[in-house]
Amino acid sequence: MLWYNPTLDRDCPSWVYASWALGLFLYQTFDAVDGMQARRTRQSGPLGELFDHGVDACNTALGVLIFAAAMNLGQTWATVLTLFGSTMTFYVQTWDEYYTQVLTLGIISGPVEGVLTLCIVFAITAYKGGASFWHRSMFETAGIPKSTLIPDKIYNMPFTQWYMVYGAFMLFFATGSSILHVMNIRRQRGQDPYKALFGLLPLVAMWILILAYLFLHPEILENHLVPFVLYVGLVNAYSVGQMIVAHLVKAEFPYCNVLLFPLLAGVIDSLGPYLGLWPSILGDGVYQVAFVFMCLGIAVGVYGGFVYDVITTICDYLDIWCLSIKHPYVEEQQQNDDAKRVSKKMN
Repeated sequence: MLWYNPTLDRDCPSWVYASWALGLFLYQTFDAVDGMQARRTRQSGPLGELFDHGVDACNTALGVLIFAAAMNLGQTWATVLTLFGSTMTFYVQTWDEYYTQVLTLGIISGPVEGVLTLCIVFAITAYKGGASFWHRSMFETAGIPKSTLIPDKIYNMPFTQWYMVYGAFMLFFATGSSILHVMNIRRQRGQDPYKALFGLLPLVAMWILILAYLFLHPEILENHLVPFVLYVGLVNAYSVGQMIVAHLVKAEFPYCNVLLFPLLAGVIDSLGPYLGLWPSILGDGVYQVAFVFMCLGIAVGVYGGFVYDVITTICDYLDIWCLSIKHPYVEEQQQNDDAKRVSKKMN
């Protein structure tokens, strides 16, 4: 994508879209198979859950970029809205799991139906020879005749705009379902159903800062959105990772995300000239571009350190290895150990 369509608004060779469809299908398949393999080898554990959701969280932003390139959305607010929907869905589902102790994916599951839908979209893009296909009128392409019952504005809406309508509906449905689910579970447990809603405040704060920064710096939105999307993806992945760790160790909900502080500083710096109160230290142009890449670098370092610390801590505590099996499951040995424990308890 970065080679053929770095601006997210160009047509690529058909094989590029086909490779995205194949790659995403393999990712979805292995994302399901790894749990089956862990249970088969009796290696299920907290590290597997953290690893699985952590990789999914990182792939959220990458998937948004691929989809934007397959739709030729460009470096526009449409891509930002797509990023908002993806990150919000992942955050809210993890927040739901933290308070209910159960991962609920809803009637239409993003990791299954959602990913398979994207695979079909990428395959169609490859078959049609480019992303320009999605900018045609959906009704006209589908062969629906023009009628006085359908306003011209709606009849001429391209596939990309219909996707936004569909995405908004699904986002509202999925988010609302998760919120109601958490509140109902907490009521059943005799807990305050509204206190859990404070866990959504970090997400609100993150997107207020994101939208404010892009509004104040349209040159970043229009010319350097890819590194900014990667930065936002790592910010969200860090929040999700903190929630998963807190869920595993029964800790307090993590409200603070240090990766938002650089963005907060950038917004405050830019608000000065906009409101006429103080001069900007960074200014515009190349310094803002450097600031975005600096934020991305900080995010890579902080999130990478977080991942390393969590993995090594869990591995040391459980006496396991991360990417290979240190203690293979042997059925006869397990039966002997169980018999010894029973005998010891009886004695």
